[in-house]
Amino acid sequence: MPQNEMEKEQAYRALPKLLLPWYRENARILPWRENTDPYRVWISEIMLQQTRVEAVIGYYERFLRELPDIKALAETPEDRLLKLWEGLGYYSRARNLQKAARVILTDYAGKFPDTVEEIRKLPGIGPYTAGAIASISFERAAAAVDGNVLRIIARITGDFRPIDDPKFKKEITASLEAVYPAQGRGDFTQALMELGATVCVPRSPRCDGCPAREVCAAQRLQAVERLPVMPEKKAKRTELKTVFLLECDGCIALTRRAAKGLLAGLWALPDLDGALDESQALLAAENWGVRPQKISRMADRSHIFTHVIWRQTGYHVLCARQDERFVWADREALEGEYALPTAYKQFLSR
Repeated sequence: MPQNEMEKEQAYRALPKLLLPWYRENARILPWRENTDPYRVWISEIMLQQTRVEAVIGYYERFLRELPDIKALAETPEDRLLKLWEGLGYYSRARNLQKAARVILTDYAGKFPDTVEEIRKLPGIGPYTAGAIASISFERAAAAVDGNVLRIIARITGDFRPIDDPKFKKEITASLEAVYPAQGRGDFTQALMELGATVCVPRSPRCDGCPAREVCAAQRLQAVERLPVMPEKKAKRTELKTVFLLECDGCIALTRRAAKGLLAGLWALPDLDGALDESQALLAAENWGVRPQKISRMADRSHIFTHVIWRQTGYHVLCARQDERFVWADREALEGEYALPTAYKQFLSR
């Protein structure tokens, strides 16, 4: 049977003494762990949302080289910011970073706020990121509870409630914050992150090397693979798109997406709803005034967003005219100036 309340409390209280020595011995060497500067921690936490550590490292190092502090981030042109972010996806994250940097400059005299409550007021920062920054950078007893931590605690406490239950997350946050150590609070937060990323992973967890094995109810119940209880995944809707690689005099046509909606305000290749056949695609190009000379079908592509999948039909169209409704970018500009989401950039590989 699952642990009773006393057993749960004992397990929580045991975590700091079990995890801290393990973390200090086994922590991965990562660039954002070089120091606890809040700007560095903040950038890493935002980049790591929905993105693997291995993919983030290069972006993080390049981003900090060009934008080393809050002032630089606040003042950089948005197009340059988005170019630095190109390929990471979820571009609203980058825009919110800049909005928050400007708030810190104007409302906090350029000094990063040091409490969870004040950090939460910044654009784009939720409970998890605020807890991470407050504990790692300012040694606050603030938990950073994400899917990794929910999984760890569900297993340790033998809790079979669905992981997306808001009460579950609220209880875990409060219970963890009650046992934060007097020293090493940032390390405790990172130890939980590290455990979820390297040991207590979703499938085939490495229980033999787990520092919390002795207090883990899932081990005792032989329920490790059954926990946490995951919510049913909603099926993603599918949308058909036709993407145009319009080429004229060595330049490619770009357009701005609408200010609202998916990929809002980003540069893109022209596209239309639906899967057009070649004659329909040629007519569309003619209507754009680019005087198409040759059209060829490209390999079909797809791109998965959080709630939708794009199935994309692509056409390469050689054109005789650069119509003014588009921006025409040569290879150098595409590589250095314009940030294209992966959904479109994948058509440039030819």
